[in-house]
Amino acid sequence: MHRSKRFREIDKLVDMTKVYTLDQAIEILKKCPPVKFDQSVELSLKTGVDVQKSEQLVRGTVSLPNGTGKRIVIVVFAKGEKIKEALNAGADFAGNEELFEKIKSGWLDFDAVIATPDMMRDLGKLAKILGPRGLMPTPKAGTVTADVAKAIAEVKAGKIEFKSDKHGVINSMAGKLSFAAPKLKENIIAILSAIAKAKPANAKGVFMRSLALSSTMGPGMKIDLQGIAEIQGAKE
Repeated sequence: MHRSKRFREIDKLVDMTKVYTLDQAIEILKKCPPVKFDQSVELSLKTGVDVQKSEQLVRGTVSLPNGTGKRIVIVVFAKGEKIKEALNAGADFAGNEELFEKIKSGWLDFDAVIATPDMMRDLGKLAKILGPRGLMPTPKAGTVTADVAKAIAEVKAGKIEFKSDKHGVINSMAGKLSFAAPKLKENIIAILSAIAKAKPANAKGVFMRSLALSSTMGPGMKIDLQGIAEIQGAKE
């Protein structure tokens, strides 16, 4: 199989049999040959939860200390004065019926959805579209609220939601490759610490099984979880 020059360069940097420290992995991602856009840095954490038990779903929010580096497009479902309040607070789109129809027609060019409590019954009709994409607002995530201005400010500042999938894996963006290495590390530690604290009470055995770090067009590397001292206390 022919591999591009870029991937041959990456192959020289990464040993796929090795487990790296977080600092080493960030350094390698930054050394990889660049592409024409600012890549996202993503982590993938395999948890030890029993995926057959719904109460062992791992879910929560975390405010990234250094933001996501991504311009977040926010949709707010509201009525009356709350529409104006949302737009004044920085929402990209705010409304009700017309937004329902637009999303039903296939429009999904946004990153976060916030709703006032009185909109949730109607918004339930979009659950099959928004749910699988992690876009359904929830009170727990702070995205179902009467204080739309506060919710918008939190999302814009880097508040993200994480959730385990049907395999017990949590995938999360941790920032942009252009971030300074200490800032990327700080974001990653914040995500891991929040996940550790969200461990279900009845989860047995090792909670954090394995961690991988990657960039959009870069390699994926196994990370030594035991070596991340900052999460040791919260994780067990």
